[in-house]
Amino acid sequence: MSELNRGHLLTEMAHPASQALDQLPTDALVDLFCQEDLEPQRAVQRAAPQLAEAIEAIAGRLRQGGRLFYLGAGTSGRLGVLDAAECPPTFCSPPELVQGVLAGGAPALLRSSEGMEDREERGVADLRERGFSAADALVGIAAGGTTPYVLGALRHGQALGALTIALACVPADQAPMPGAIDIRLVTGPELLTGSTRLKAGTATKMALNILSTGVMVRLGKVFGNRMVDVSVSNTKLEDRALRILADLAAVERSRGRALLAESGGSVKCALLMAASGLEAAAAAAALERHGPSLRATLEALNLKLQAPGG
Repeated sequence: MSELNRGHLLTEMAHPASQALDQLPTDALVDLFCQEDLEPQRAVQRAAPQLAEAIEAIAGRLRQGGRLFYLGAGTSGRLGVLDAAECPPTFCSPPELVQGVLAGGAPALLRSSEGMEDREERGVADLRERGFSAADALVGIAAGGTTPYVLGALRHGQALGALTIALACVPADQAPMPGAIDIRLVTGPELLTGSTRLKAGTATKMALNILSTGVMVRLGKVFGNRMVDVSVSNTKLEDRALRILADLAAVERSRGRALLAESGGSVKCALLMAASGLEAAAAAAALERHGPSLRATLEALNLKLQAPGG
């Protein structure tokens, strides 16, 4: 293993406020963490312009048939896998549309395999195994910005002509990363020195939440603030779907269940059926023709939902 000194990175520095962490009373320890955990929100706010740029660029790729890949090692990679896994139930997106690529694969979700992150060629190989191409978008996540697994994948994406986005928690001058868009969530030293599952992990999770939700909004999977492409796959989500129908189209629950059954569980299609009186097949065809945005379809058909703001 080659020698590497990462002591200059903010994420590796010792925090002056936690030098006596092991001596603090528990209530003081918790209070210190609560105060310090305000910093991830500030870090994400400072990166707002880059996040907005990334959302527009990713959505553009996905509209043209591309896919979004999150790639990382350790905590960074696990957070990417988590965000990708939440997209199908929340937005009814196909599982291949947003994918999480983790160094070490599925076993690394439960058992640490941090040694895999040192292999630059492995990041490239993992993308190739998934058919990654110039049409796709790649978000390479590395808290300290130096992970060879991530850097190799980003360079590969650049060479292909794919959209490459670097996401790290240190300033660019400390750890330059290849990428068309450079997102820096500068959270500073961790209270537990070097443990980037803390502030850096929190900021990363916040940023990924914004990225995936923003992209899905731009793709027409949201109406107002409702997830109208939610997958009705359990009783909780069925209840949410029925409440969306009631709130946006003034549909009673019994009628809502019937509309969901007729539409094959598509909330968006059921809403259009309620607004238009169309049968399920005709409503689905209209969404395909004018959408997949429900709002665009309603405007094209000169329709409005019954609820205020519809």
